[in-house]
Order: sequence, then C-alpha cells, then structure tokens
Amino acid sequence: MSLIPSEQWLSEVKNADYILTVLATQLSTADVDAVAELLTAQGLMIKNKARLTGLPVSVAQENLAARACVQLTLAGRIADESAMRQALLALAQQRQIDLALQASADYCQPRRLICFDMDSTLIGQEVIDELAKEAGVGEQVAEITERAMQGELDFQASFRARVALLKGMDASVLASIAERLTVNEGAAHLISTLKAQGYRTAILSGGFQYFAEYLQAKLGLDEVHANVLDIQDGKVTGEVKGDIMDGARKALFLGKIAEQMGLSLEQTVAVGDGANDLPMLGLAGLGVAYHAKPLVRQTAQHAISNIGLDGVLYLLGVHAKEIHAL
Repeated sequence: MSLIPSEQWLSEVKNADYILTVLATQLSTADVDAVAELLTAQGLMIKNKARLTGLPVSVAQENLAARACVQLTLAGRIADESAMRQALLALAQQRQIDLALQASADYCQPRRLICFDMDSTLIGQEVIDELAKEAGVGEQVAEITERAMQGELDFQASFRARVALLKGMDASVLASIAERLTVNEGAAHLISTLKAQGYRTAILSGGFQYFAEYLQAKLGLDEVHANVLDIQDGKVTGEVKGDIMDGARKALFLGKIAEQMGLSLEQTVAVGDGANDLPMLGLAGLGVAYHAKPLVRQTAQHAISNIGLDGVLYLLGVHAKEIHAL
C-alpha cells in the first residue's frame, strides 16, 4: 500500500462534509462493507477511504493489542442526526467495532486540552471500591458505586455514603492501593503523544486526590483535581474536605482550564466512563465515552468500547502522517 502524503489527506478532509472513523482490533472487508451500506442508506456518499497504520515501534514495549483504523471522507447531509447516531451505535455493537462520525470542521479543530476521568477510565479500578475492601465493607460500597455510575443514584449523596463507611480505616493502606492500580491499555501512549503535540492534560476525578497525584507523577499529567480524603491521626474520618467533585464541577473545571489557556470549548477533549462524566463530555468539543456504562455510551458524542484509550488519537487526526491507501 502506498503512503498518502498528509497534505493530500488533509485537503480531502477539508473538502468533505463528514469524517467517519472506524476502529477495532481487527477490521474485515465485511465490517467495512456493512458500514458503507449503512452510510448509503443514510444518504451519504463515500468520497475516499484511507487505512491508518499501526503503532510506532517506540511504544511496542506497552504490549498494546492490535489496532485497525479506516477513515472515510463523506459527502452529503444527515437528515436526522439522532437516528444516524442510533444506527451507528447499533452497528458498532453488532460488529464489535467503534464508529465515530464528525463534521469535517470539528475533525480539523486545533484542540489543545484533554481532561480525563480517572477511575475505570485511566485506571482499571474504582479506587473507592479498593479502599472499601481494605475497610471490610467492599460489597456494600461496590453496589453503591455501580448504581451511581449507572446514573441511578445522586452522585454527591452516594459518594458521601460510601466515604462514611471508610471511617476508622488506617491511612497507611492508601500507598499499597496506589501501587497495585493498573493503568488502562493505551493510556500512557495517548498522554505522551498528546503532550508531544502540545496538549495540556488533566485529571478531573470524582475519586481521590491522593491517587490522582500518584497517576500524575506516573503518567506525566499536567494537573489533577479530585476529592481530598480527610485523615486525622493516621485514620480516615469518613469525610472529605471541601466541595465534592461531581459531574457539574468536572464541567466547571474543564471550562476554567480552557479559559486560563485562552481556548474555546471547541478546542477541548473529555474522556470518561460514568454518568457523572456526562456534563464534561457534553461540554467539551470532543466528548468520548470510554468502555462506558450503557447510559453514557448512548448519550456521549462518541464511544470507544473495543480498543484501548489510544484510540482517541485517531479521532483527533494525530496519525495523519501514517495514513495508507486501502
């Protein structure tokens, strides 16, 4: 396959109406044909197809799973955006692929800020559940956490109820929990790549500042904002200091950081998995639900459910120089 110069691809993108990014660990001809059939049914014409290359050798040590990405430039107008989104979600679930449709102007937006949720987004755990296990109240807290992330419970009330169950726990366990946290696949590659591109990176978490700062040091994030667990005389008091970082505050902080950087909201990206991430996912120029709960996947602008976090790079056009013709 011959390399398409990035300038040529960018010209094609700017002259298209939409860009559809198709992602999976593997893509078959049948997958691409099914996508093409859906687009035709929706009145969109495929102008060009391009396959993006895999990961560079420099990140091979992360042992990331295989990646396949095809981007389609499209012409036409979408009559019913809601119906189109539901059709894409249904096809994505049926074929176990990810589909992200963006207007060409949005795809070409010069974004410079990305904000992440932490628990179950950057890391594979819900830290409050790990703390609860140490405190002997694991099952009680895990049940509340799941209902809160599904959007069945008010986040602030459920959070206070969970933290209260930790009262009396020895604070020394925080360090051991931090050491066993697992960073989700592709997170390190995504963050290092975007930082090299000039992005500012932040954690906006409904979890705890202690663990957010641990990840900040490990992954090289620029700033973190989370809840401060109250500790007195080496024991957890069952309370938090200051305001709780709920969904509204996540969106507030995203807006504040963008304003400090002199950015418009269209130049921001947010990534999360739970119901309390929806406000910031909706506010950001590009909101991505990552391996998210059903409510979040249905509501967010875009969803990545089948590959690692570095899949976000393809939605941002970061790999433009590695595009190959189909």
